[in-house]
Amino acid sequence: MSRNRLLLVLGIIVLVVLLLVIVGNVAASHTNPPVTTTVNWDSPETEKLMRAACMDCHSNETRWPWYSYIAPASFLIVDDVNEGREALNISTGHNVEGDDMINEIEKGAMPKAPYPLLHPESNLSAQQKAQLVAGIQATFGGEGGEGDEDSEGGESGG
Repeated sequence: MSRNRLLLVLGIIVLVVLLLVIVGNVAASHTNPPVTTTVNWDSPETEKLMRAACMDCHSNETRWPWYSYIAPASFLIVDDVNEGREALNISTGHNVEGDDMINEIEKGAMPKAPYPLLHPESNLSAQQKAQLVAGIQATFGGEGGEGDEDSEGGESGG
């Protein structure tokens, strides 16, 4: 009798997991729309850091991990990616502002939790963050957080 019960419980668990995978695949839209903007990165290192820490949520080149296809994680991840693309999308040029990106990185708001826990490559060191900030400044413009005392008011005149 206990063997039959064990088989029944295992069968139910397998059925629930299969249903979660099916629901996660059908209900959550894992899209990567076309890339319409080409970024001329200041260096390969800046692009590498951006891809590691930013572009899964802020581009149309999302790497969808296996767990993003299982409900309820699929709903949360797809929602985070959609929100990230709405706020800033490197692939389309939507809301790409160097100062805004730098500010979010410097105040520690990006990448937001729990992304770094699941993607250790996005957990940048202080040196890597400084390098990314410098690369964003060089690629997209922006003042940065420190050092530009005479840059008040935007572009400098002549």
